[in-house]
Parts: sequence; structure tokens; C-alpha cells
Amino acid sequence: MNKVEHIGIAVSDIGIAGNIYEKLLNTPVYKTELVEQEGVETAFLQTGPNKIELLQGTNDDSPIAKFIAKKGEGIHHIAFDVDDIKAEMARLKQEGFVLLSDEPKRGADNKLVCFVHPKSANGVLIELCQEIK
Repeated sequence: MNKVEHIGIAVSDIGIAGNIYEKLLNTPVYKTELVEQEGVETAFLQTGPNKIELLQGTNDDSPIAKFIAKKGEGIHHIAFDVDDIKAEMARLKQEGFVLLSDEPKRGADNKLVCFVHPKSANGVLIELCQEIK
């Protein structure tokens, strides 16, 4: 794993949250994206090398909407940049981690992604991200 790629924050209203984080970080939302297969709308902010991804569920059955219903708004996941997501997935499986998918999926911000189940990472949802070239 190379670095923290971003921190994902679950929000109820991406417009309101975007305004708050723009003021907080003194930088604009630079990209919004709908990831239909995951039922999520995203907004990205960056300050220096650090990125924040705001996530709003697009329907009541989406993982983000369920997360907010159960835990409220807040930090949803920490994402790590990797060079080879399939190799990293195999390594983590070998180490005993539980992955939420057998193959990487297309995610937001031109990334292939895979999540590590929070139960195998001390309660933290971990996302692996590889830039699609």
C-alpha cells in the first residue's frame, strides 16, 4: 500500500456537506460523480496531498444510506492507493482478511476498488484503490 488515497465521509446531503467542507478546507469541490451500481453520489475535495470523498446514498437500499441509518453521518472508510489491486487482494486474503468482493469493481474518480470487511480490520472499512490507466 502506497499512501492514504482518501477518507470517505457518509453524508445525508452532499450539497450541504460540500459547502461545509469547502469552507472548512478552504478549497472547492473539484469533482462530483454518480456511481449508479453502488447507489452513491460522490464529491471530492483536495487540500495538498489529502483528499476527502463525500458520499450520499441515492436510494434507501444503498450501503451509504444504510450506514447513515445505523450510525449517522461521519467517517465511512479509509482508502489506500495500491499499484496492483489484484495482487494486494490476494496478499490480504492470504493474510486472513475478508474482502467484500472477489474481483475489483469500477469506483469513483477513475479507480478500481475493493473493500476489506471492517470485522477483519478492527472495525474500520478499508478501501483499496488503483488508478485505471
